[in-house]
Amino acid sequence: MTKPRIVFVIFEGFQPLDLVGPYEVFQHAGRHSDGFSCQIVAPTAGPVRTRGGLPVHAEYGVADLDPRGIDTLVAVGGEGVDQARHHRALVDWIAAAGAQARRVTSVCSGVFLLAAAGLVDGCRVTTHWSRGEQLAREQPGLRVDCDPIFIRDGRVWTSAGVTAGMDLALALVEDDLGRAVAHAVAQELVLFLRRPGSQSQFSVPLWSRQPSSDPIRAAVATIHADPGARHAVADLAAQAGLSPRHLQRRFTAELGTPPAGYVERVRVEAARRALSEGDDPVEAIARRYGFGTAETLRRSFHRQVGVTPSDYRDRFRTVSGEPRSAL
Repeated sequence: MTKPRIVFVIFEGFQPLDLVGPYEVFQHAGRHSDGFSCQIVAPTAGPVRTRGGLPVHAEYGVADLDPRGIDTLVAVGGEGVDQARHHRALVDWIAAAGAQARRVTSVCSGVFLLAAAGLVDGCRVTTHWSRGEQLAREQPGLRVDCDPIFIRDGRVWTSAGVTAGMDLALALVEDDLGRAVAHAVAQELVLFLRRPGSQSQFSVPLWSRQPSSDPIRAAVATIHADPGARHAVADLAAQAGLSPRHLQRRFTAELGTPPAGYVERVRVEAARRALSEGDDPVEAIARRYGFGTAETLRRSFHRQVGVTPSDYRDRFRTVSGEPRSAL
């Protein structure tokens, strides 16, 4: 029986983890099934340097590899994608291969290659958070959503940056071979159990803008210092030496979200860490971080993260851990 062909597209200046992480997931999946045939293609065969200068051998150049018969096409990302997406022979090959492949995928900024090849027109896609605005601006026909770590839109799968490529690969393995195989692969690679695609790629330092004034910096520092404390606008305003109305206006202007929304995100992030790193009951975490009740935490957590606290804990416990109590 012919193994499904998975072809990775690389180029000068690509991000090595975008290739190596998913590649290893597929290789390990082969230990529990008939496996996959993984191939690497570049503009020309031979050594291709990563963004850090590490040479990786591409087995094929685009002139050497038949674009027909590919099961899954994987376009990796990296700083070099801005040059690669203007390489006519590479883009033409991706277009031909992707048009016939059962599945078209990208990791990180690899979605720019798929877009250049016309393979994702009208699709909902994601990419590394730092590239989202550029992608939306350059490709107005795409529905760009940089919150999820990966998105499936029909046969098109796109993921956020770097390690999210492994989450995407585990999802593809589960889609093809079932949850048991995906779980076994996660164990072998000492990964957390597969994150759902709706899981946000943002942690607090990423989603938060940097405040530009001292009063708002002080308010932000107060919130982060003790997420579970009472952070009413009046209290934050008094500390910052502003009226509540003025604080509300400046806070929203500088950070893009009102104080209440910011406090909620900081609290959810604190709860997320507590769920993944400890065994405290959900009710205790809710009280500690200012939610009051487990139900309030559940609603806020699902709104911000895309899953419930219990699902998050189940999926993010280490593979050696025991299942924990659920909400």
